[in-house]
Amino acid sequence: MDDQNKNLILATALSFLVILVWFVLFPPEQPAVDQGAPTVAGETVPIAEAPSVVATESVATAEPSPVQSPRAEIDTPRLSGSLSLLGGRIDQLALKDYRETLEPDSPNVVLLKPVGQPEAYYAVFGWAPGGSLGAEDVPGPNTEWKLVSGKQLTPENPLSLEWENAKGLVFRRQISVDDDYMFSVTQQVENTSGEPVRLAPYSELVRDGEPSDLKGFFIIHEGAIRQDGEELEEFTYKKMRRFDADEKWGAGSDVANVESNGWVGFTDHYWMTILIPDKDQAFTSVLQYNEARDTYKSIARLATREIKPGETTSVSTRVFAGAKEWQTIRDYESNLGIYRFIDAIDWGWFFFLTKPIFAVLHWLNGIIGNMGWAIIGLTLIIKAIMFPLAYKSYVSMAKMKELQPEMEKLKERAGDDRQKLQKEMMELYRKEKVNPASGCFPILLQIPVFFSLYKVVFVTLELRHAPWIGWIRDLSAPDPSSVLNLFGLLPYSPPDPNSFLAVFSIGLLPILLGISMWLQQKLNPTPTDPTQKMIFAWMPWVFMFMLGRFASGLVLYWITNNTITFTQQYAIMRKHGHKPDVLGNILKGFKREKSEKE
Repeated sequence: MDDQNKNLILATALSFLVILVWFVLFPPEQPAVDQGAPTVAGETVPIAEAPSVVATESVATAEPSPVQSPRAEIDTPRLSGSLSLLGGRIDQLALKDYRETLEPDSPNVVLLKPVGQPEAYYAVFGWAPGGSLGAEDVPGPNTEWKLVSGKQLTPENPLSLEWENAKGLVFRRQISVDDDYMFSVTQQVENTSGEPVRLAPYSELVRDGEPSDLKGFFIIHEGAIRQDGEELEEFTYKKMRRFDADEKWGAGSDVANVESNGWVGFTDHYWMTILIPDKDQAFTSVLQYNEARDTYKSIARLATREIKPGETTSVSTRVFAGAKEWQTIRDYESNLGIYRFIDAIDWGWFFFLTKPIFAVLHWLNGIIGNMGWAIIGLTLIIKAIMFPLAYKSYVSMAKMKELQPEMEKLKERAGDDRQKLQKEMMELYRKEKVNPASGCFPILLQIPVFFSLYKVVFVTLELRHAPWIGWIRDLSAPDPSSVLNLFGLLPYSPPDPNSFLAVFSIGLLPILLGISMWLQQKLNPTPTDPTQKMIFAWMPWVFMFMLGRFASGLVLYWITNNTITFTQQYAIMRKHGHKPDVLGNILKGFKREKSEKE
């Protein structure tokens, strides 16, 4: 077998192997299942030892009561819900701009749910008592706050809450929200007693149980996340359940001290809830799992404060609760100075590729107004950047074809002397300035780009439910059409994704992918070598089935890439005096197959 055959087989095998492993490890997402109507969320006070400054002050963990409580409505351009005056927790939130499925009557995505509902998820704020104060002296999960001002939380109208204990401490809380997803919570304590008191402010996110809609794919992080100084840390729910017992913060905790400008919270596939203390405030980040209650917590604890008689102290914390929109998060990072907030989106190991790829894709979508056409435009840009190297590779491949007569003569002269043949072939390559391995370069270059684009399509919210044309209504999902019902012409539904027939239920885009690869092969005559012939015959259709259940956006990229590659190769071959006979090669292939059968 000559070097050209070896290179072809090596490149093809490598492509098969990489995509097969990728397909097994990171299977494409199945279409979303309608989860039903929106529901909402609840809270818990921490095992609250005051951080660092106070060594032994703590209160027992208390559970919020799942009872009907007075509420204040939340209504913004992008959020709807309410906060509970029982505990003063933000615990009911739905996203106005996003629905569970593509159906027009599908319910809005629900982010936070109150105590008493399945998978309760909520934000709670408070003060851990120190010194002579006990749990009854600070507002807890079942404390009913008084609404002092405002009846509805909107971007124009903040809410003010108040509660006073029996010892002369007045607790106030002001909650505001912007037009997008950022809440600001200012906690204040006024000491009207005659004695100094010690209190430690905290804020926490509480999640009852692991989310039922957890994707569980390695390619996307779902769970706790925190920016700890210079380090971004990610913890799956499974990892949180494995936390060792911690004497300081209770069983199942992971603790990190953040000097300033950090954040902590939970991230889902497309949504997240993050606590962001003011950037000039050091805090202790605590991730915690309570096995008995099956609750997960992300907590930001601030240093203990001593409040003298007649003094007032306050602390502010931001809470991001919403969709992981690139532009929105990027604006918060730059305008509010939230350090590395854009990295809350899981860019993966190839972040140096995924970040610029998505930035260009977002820019193109802003110009074109359609993500499908933006993917095609992105592919054109990527191919243009790679063209100089691809050009050299294609020229080298063209020269290799020109050298075929000389190589045949070398084989005849060398006979069975493989060593002599290899030596003379290398001399021929050197003389003609040909690199036989260069044909693999375009394929090898495409692999990290393919992985990065897969990450972008799968992870970023902007591709979710993004339409292209006609039947492609969601570029983050597989092509919904099926050859088994003639792409909707027959009155039958395509097989269920869990059915074994789904393997054969190939959509129109995957078929176009297979055809584009097959046509690319026909730039050259069908090889006479049996090994090459077998690979060429099966490769397009194997790839068609392998990539058939991948996201439509990714398949669209591959089709565009193949089409551009076909055009480039055709032009370069013509330039070097070789006119590809695509139609003739197709007809010869059919004739050869017919003669072999006879």
